[in-house]
Amino acid sequence: MRRSTIAWVGAGLLAAAAALWWLQPDGSAASAPGSGAGAQTGPVANGRPLATDAVGGAGRQGNGASAPGSAGADPLLTPGLRDAIEALLHAAGEAPDPETLKQRIAALAGQHFAPELVTRALALAGRYVDYRVALGQLKPPADASDPRALRTAAEQRRTLRLRYFDGDEYDALFGQEQLLDDYMLARLEIERNSALDAPQKRLALADAEAQLPPALRAARAESVAHVAAAQQTAAYDAQGVDDATRFAQRAATHGAEAAGRLARLDQEERAWNARLDQYQQALNQGQEPARLEQLRHQLFSPEEQLRIDAALALRQNTGAR
Repeated sequence: MRRSTIAWVGAGLLAAAAALWWLQPDGSAASAPGSGAGAQTGPVANGRPLATDAVGGAGRQGNGASAPGSAGADPLLTPGLRDAIEALLHAAGEAPDPETLKQRIAALAGQHFAPELVTRALALAGRYVDYRVALGQLKPPADASDPRALRTAAEQRRTLRLRYFDGDEYDALFGQEQLLDDYMLARLEIERNSALDAPQKRLALADAEAQLPPALRAARAESVAHVAAAQQTAAYDAQGVDDATRFAQRAATHGAEAAGRLARLDQEERAWNARLDQYQQALNQGQEPARLEQLRHQLFSPEEQLRIDAALALRQNTGAR
């Protein structure tokens, strides 16, 4: 979820949250190898990119993560490592293939890591590129609201990550996300457990939340604002509210800075939907599989390609665009 903060929701939104959980298989902010022009990667909502710091302005490092090179047992393997690697990939830009991307990041690594960390960071970043390519080959679960299917998908992703990173590297890159994933799935399983009555479910949910470290429980509270903002955006979309009115109302609720971030998020959503529209039109026209595959690679990054089918299914099921 890359995701600095998961979308924490109540029982009534659990099924939708499960779909969103899969739709954000990797919280990358960088352009992936072979991504189309303008393609965005990272957290998504309704199958589209989501700026997780849109409200409140706090990303992963804003929740207490430190940047590589800060004090710690290993100056490289800090909670800010993944952000630093993603920033490096973003600076490298789009590349026609993974090897070209690796060459670019080799030239830029000194700008993102301390001199004594560059060699190790480059080796790790190279494996991270390979991991992201492999991630694009994973298939999403057939039913994104099925806890068992989601657990299977999560285990596949975890196995893939451990193929490229050792235990300490895994913890630095994905440790907090793993805790959030486990919590999200636990919530979904509790809500779907027909053997529990309402009071038992409340107790089980409280116990699941208590298993989170204090910092992540605080992130849960903070993310309520993100859910409220998403609901507000959905209402604006349904009512056809213009951009100026949106900004004024958001500024009154969240402040001008957050309103500006949400405005940029609106633009990203429109761009994502435009690309989905283009791909949906090609599907409806019955174009040849080879042409559809070419279009997928042209319009979407490898991570986004994982989300396409689920995003289109979500459109069909909810009538959302």
